[in-house]
Amino acid sequence: MSVMNVRRRLIPAALASALGLGALTACSSDSAATGNTDKFDVVASFYPMAFLAEQIGGDHANVTSLTKPGQEPHDLEISTQQRAQLEEADAALYLKGLQPAVDEAVSQTGIKTKIDAASLTHLEDHGTGGHSHEGEEGHTQEAPSEEEEHARDPHVWLDPVKYAEVAQGVGKAFEKADPDHAADYKKNTEALVKKLNGLNSDFENGLRNTRTKVFFTNHAAFGYLAERYGLTQEAISGLDPESEPSAARVRELQQEAKADGVTTVFYETLVSDKTAKTLAKDANLKTDVLDPLEGITGKSRGDDYFQVMESNLKALQAALGAK
Repeated sequence: MSVMNVRRRLIPAALASALGLGALTACSSDSAATGNTDKFDVVASFYPMAFLAEQIGGDHANVTSLTKPGQEPHDLEISTQQRAQLEEADAALYLKGLQPAVDEAVSQTGIKTKIDAASLTHLEDHGTGGHSHEGEEGHTQEAPSEEEEHARDPHVWLDPVKYAEVAQGVGKAFEKADPDHAADYKKNTEALVKKLNGLNSDFENGLRNTRTKVFFTNHAAFGYLAERYGLTQEAISGLDPESEPSAARVRELQQEAKADGVTTVFYETLVSDKTAKTLAKDANLKTDVLDPLEGITGKSRGDDYFQVMESNLKALQAALGAK
C-alpha cells in the first residue's frame, strides 16, 4: 500500500521561485519558473520538499512547487501545464505515496533526476498513536482499519533528525545531478543539517522535563516527533482528519485527559476545529494550534519551517507543563 493512502487536511504549501536561502513565501506553479532556465530547475511536490530544495539549492536552483497555498496536498490534481513543467525540469523532489497524482506524473516523465524523499529515511507505521492504561474501565484502543494498519506515516519532516536525513540525501542527489555546483550544494546541506541539529537540541532540552508526556491532536501527524522526544500522541481522528471519532473514542479521550493530566487539545488552522473544541469543552480542556507544517500561509505562526517548528515547541511546552 502507499505511504498514506487516506484523505488528508487542507494544509499544503508552495514556494516562491528562486528565493535563495531566506524565508520562503508562496509561489505560483502556473507561471514564471517552468523550467529550461539557466539554473538547476527543481519541481517539488509540496512545502517540506520545496523548502529543502531552496535551502540546499541556494542561488543555483530554481524551485517551484506543485502544491499551492491552501490546496489539499493529497488530492492534488496535476494540470497539463504542470506535467510540461515536470518534463522541462532538471529534477523532481517528492514524497512517494503522499500525493498519488504526483507519483503518477513523475513516473510518466522522462526527467532524469527523480528524488523520492520516502527512500531517504525509514518510514514507520504509527497507526493512531496512543497508549493504554491497564485496568482502566472503558479505556480500550480501537482497532485500526486495514488501511490505517498498513499505512506508513509520511510526516518525517516534523522530526528534525529524520528531516536532516532526507536533507543529506537530497544534497547528494543535487551534487550528482549538477556537479558544477556540487561544492555549494554540499556546503548548503551541511549548514541546513547543522541548523536542524540545533532545532533537535531545542526540542530535546525544551521537552525533557514536563509535567505530562501526553498530548491530544486532531489527527495522528506527530508520531515521529512524539517518538523522538519521549512523548505520547493521542489523535482524535487517527490518520484521517476528516473522519468523525466514535462516541467510545471521545469517552476514552476524556478519561485519558484525567489520567494523564492533559490540558490542551491541539488542532490545525486549516482544518475544522469543531471536534477538537467540542472535546475540549466537554473535558474542560484548552485548545491550541500544533502545525503539521505542510505549508506556510497567513495563519502560520512563522514565515518558514524553522520559525513554525519553534512555535510548535512553545505550544507543546505550554501544554505539557515544561519545567
